[in-house]
Amino acid sequence: MLILLALERGPLRWGELRREIEGVSEKMLASTLKTLEADGIVHRAAQPTIPPRVDYSLTERGTDLATRLVPLMDWITDNADEIVAGR
Repeated sequence: MLILLALERGPLRWGELRREIEGVSEKMLASTLKTLEADGIVHRAAQPTIPPRVDYSLTERGTDLATRLVPLMDWITDNADEIVAGR
């Protein structure tokens, strides 16, 4: 979900994406990106440059999913204090 929300604002390179999502390991980020790419949600564009450049962006399906998630995340943020207090 964090990857989708980060890419919803636009394409990011590997390092930019890793900085956006604090606390994620390289292994977990790589694994999740690979899964999202296989599912048709994230597009990976590798540039044949030195050093290699890889850009990640949302596909049309990914954009559709992200636009549905943003209102949910906004709702969670708006109601988190009440949810926690209600325990």
